[in-house]
Amino acid sequence: MPLIRRKRIRWGYIAAVLLGMTLLLPQCVSIRMSDKAITAYFKNSPVKPSFHTLQTGGRSIHYAEIEPSSPGPSTASAGRSEPDSLPVVVFVHGSPGSWDAFIAFFNDSTLYRRARLVAVDRLGFGKSGLGQAEPSLQKQAAAIAAVISQVTPNPRGPSGRAPSRRAVLVGHSLGGPVIVRLAMDYPDRVKSLILVAPSVSPDLEKQEWFRPMLAAFPFRQLLPAELDVSNREIRPLRGELQQMMPLWSSITVPVTVIQGDADNLVPPGNADFAKRMLTHAPVTMQMLPGMNHFIPWRRPDTIHDAILTALSPAVSPR
Repeated sequence: MPLIRRKRIRWGYIAAVLLGMTLLLPQCVSIRMSDKAITAYFKNSPVKPSFHTLQTGGRSIHYAEIEPSSPGPSTASAGRSEPDSLPVVVFVHGSPGSWDAFIAFFNDSTLYRRARLVAVDRLGFGKSGLGQAEPSLQKQAAAIAAVISQVTPNPRGPSGRAPSRRAVLVGHSLGGPVIVRLAMDYPDRVKSLILVAPSVSPDLEKQEWFRPMLAAFPFRQLLPAELDVSNREIRPLRGELQQMMPLWSSITVPVTVIQGDADNLVPPGNADFAKRMLTHAPVTMQMLPGMNHFIPWRRPDTIHDAILTALSPAVSPR
């Protein structure tokens, strides 16, 4: 068989596979929960999330927030703090995704009694301009920094000096480099980082053969909006990570890295890369044997425990 004919058959096969994927994915992929499903999820919960949209940098960013009401006698005795005095924990999802990737944490009383919980729809996903991709990690981080400023109370004492407005940041997958960039650009907004299977190493960033084709006609037109945005932000990710290389040494807050050693989406070497680059930050590494990429759903306990540790005064930055 002539070489040209074999190549045509191969690329025809590849095109057919991609076409099949783009036609079937809308039928079988559920990227985010519907409003109705979210309402049902919290039907019997003692606290329920509120939802907000913030205009910043020419974009809208949507976020969910658990802000418990002031405690009564029964809850006060259980160690629940006044809402305005609670520290803030911000969850940042991967690609694709939405705020409800962390919905189970919103139903965890051991967390919402100790912190105000916030989860964002990253720019381009959910209700943050779905379909309008924002591949810049710097701009993604800036939008979340604006949310932190919005949700952290900033009362002024008798001295007139405002206390630090810092948050514990939890980022999964592509949410990992977003919160790392946030810590680089806005150190006064970050108390600590929890990186969950973070895609942070430019050398380990996969360059999948199918991504350029998914960006071309007719495949892009057939993709669900979430998957199109995901493709459009993952393709330039290596360059975005390279731009961050000189800035890693500026991070001084405590960092926890949680990684599965059986992760076939984000190579486990990303965890070692993060530890190597965080030369001025205290780093805690947790390598989970046999664990894949989906730690927030399969091992939420590791994230839960890391959050509680991060909220401890012992790890507060000076």
